[in-house]
Amino acid sequence: MDYRDLPKSGKLFDRVVSVGMVEHVGRSNYQLFNDCVRDVLKEGGVYPLHFISALKEHPGDPWISKYIFPGGMVPSLREITASMAEDNFHILDVENLRLHYNKTLLCWEKNFKAHIDEVRQMFDERFVRMWDLYLSSCAATFHNGIIDLHQILATKGINNGLPVVRWY
Repeated sequence: MDYRDLPKSGKLFDRVVSVGMVEHVGRSNYQLFNDCVRDVLKEGGVYPLHFISALKEHPGDPWISKYIFPGGMVPSLREITASMAEDNFHILDVENLRLHYNKTLLCWEKNFKAHIDEVRQMFDERFVRMWDLYLSSCAATFHNGIIDLHQILATKGINNGLPVVRWY
């Protein structure tokens, strides 16, 4: 279901989990995205948000935007937390998994290369070269801190019933 249709569903949830979604809604829709979560989350509900982020707002990499994720946008942490505050989301925890994602991308690259013959049966050489470049360059950008991977744990309003230690 499109996130914009969730409020019309009439459903309410104890938790709304978003993994890798906000990067694809576009900068102009960050507030709408969080508004939709607010509208379907019960008071005190838990909202884990996991997303690729940047230190500052920028238009993104032109090559990635053209060939890999058209319409994608890497938000800054401050853009997302500011948007969440507008919807009375109280942030309990923020964690940066940047180096974990660097390792993930390196594993994906290794697996991609280990299965390169199978990949070439499905895709042309242009795709193979672009995907290899994408995996390698993204691993490097996470390693060098050009982009991050943040997880935010928030609640709608105050929820004092959660553990006072990390949520995982």
